[in-house]
Amino acid sequence: MSVTPQAIIEAGLVQIVREIADRPTVAVRSDTSFADDLDIDSLTLIELVVAVEERFAVTIPDDRVRDLRTIGDVVDHVLGAV
Repeated sequence: MSVTPQAIIEAGLVQIVREIADRPTVAVRSDTSFADDLDIDSLTLIELVVAVEERFAVTIPDDRVRDLRTIGDVVDHVLGAV
């Protein structure tokens, strides 16, 4: 069974969320909302974005950050950027 790029990105994002937002892994799914489910504020979201950019060597433009509402949104952006 091969590991998909999406699964690799999701796993990395789960680690980032755990480290920066101090949220348990079980609470993080692709449809998990940063604001509603994880109670992540805009400042913490910026920290997450920076960590994602560094980990996956992608750029997330500032005007795109406000559109990143769920874990899946970030995964989709990273997949589209690599």
